[in-house]
Amino acid sequence: MIELEAIIAEAEANAGLADPEPHLHRNLAALLASIAAGPPMHANGMAAMRRAMTGFTTNRLEGLRWLRDHPQIGEEAVIAPVFLCGLPRSGTTYFQYLFDRDRRFRLLRTWEAIMPNPPPGHDPASVTARKAAEAEMRGKWKPGEIEGFDALHLIDEDGSEECHAILEQAYATAGSFNLYDAPEFFDFLMDGLDLEAAYRVHKRQLQLLQWLMPPRRWALKYPNHVIAMDAILQVYPDARFAMTHRDPLQTLASIAKMTFTLRSARYADPVDRTRVGRQMLDFVDRHIARIMAFAKGPQADRAVHVDYYRLVADPAKVMAEVHAGLGIDTPGDVREAIAGWRRENPKNKRGANEYTLDQFGIDPGEARERFADYIAHFDIASEAAGTALASAR
Repeated sequence: MIELEAIIAEAEANAGLADPEPHLHRNLAALLASIAAGPPMHANGMAAMRRAMTGFTTNRLEGLRWLRDHPQIGEEAVIAPVFLCGLPRSGTTYFQYLFDRDRRFRLLRTWEAIMPNPPPGHDPASVTARKAAEAEMRGKWKPGEIEGFDALHLIDEDGSEECHAILEQAYATAGSFNLYDAPEFFDFLMDGLDLEAAYRVHKRQLQLLQWLMPPRRWALKYPNHVIAMDAILQVYPDARFAMTHRDPLQTLASIAKMTFTLRSARYADPVDRTRVGRQMLDFVDRHIARIMAFAKGPQADRAVHVDYYRLVADPAKVMAEVHAGLGIDTPGDVREAIAGWRRENPKNKRGANEYTLDQFGIDPGEARERFADYIAHFDIASEAAGTALASAR
């Protein structure tokens, strides 16, 4: 099994800096222990895991080195960021691409999530090389390792990316449970991990990325931001949330399919679909619990709620409503850019992604009962009714 000390030592050698944040190591220790307690991964899966964890740690330490050498980076103001979130597989990626049509917002790019250093404002000439390196890396692993990835997750060379890679620097991603059969780590993430400390690492990375760049408001997509909204507001007091809502039975089936696919690329033995189904039922249920607690709490008005089916049917109209909820207008060129992107990217353009609950041993009746309060609170249509409504518009 990979040892924590080996990952930290290799990253320190890569970055030329001793890690000054040992408080984060307990997160990595919990993840590694949970993975070790689970089914065995094959050699390629283990190697990929080590590369990823070493890479994220190296990115964090390199960022700290830049901050040491240029302390003014720590004074960068991250003003009123918008966190794009919702249940995993509830349309947050589609939502993100619509925000990316808006010149007023800055979104994380795929290449800078994976290779954030040096800060692009300090070394603009490195950006072209990093884009090319990211595209080459992705071209090597995606087709062979994850069948049907284009239909599973929308991604482009210079497209907008989610915050998973940034939060991996603090070993604090709920998405790790989709990659690895590590239920103990997910329990630790939900109940014991210091999410506020993780989002301070997140903020530092944004400061590095925006340093010496024209100021723009961040729009930051990661569905799992919903588990950390209270912590986010401790780090970003003026943050807002824009949250998508889709039939949770549909999102459950989809996240089970994604988890099964991602794990199958890493584990030595066939992945147990029923085990994935039970784990993801709990995964979605616990995300819903955090959403409901926030929606009934004192800061509920910090979130704008978005019906996924209406968003797909008429994105320009619904995005104008989202903008209004955020206290901004919708310029004509932004509205047209949003409408144009929808025309150019119809449903299933990159392939269909098929899945059902019964493939993963999930009883739809049990799931619907567990999610009933959430469905009622946000008046969420079933997938069949919502899709029919969207198709009719």
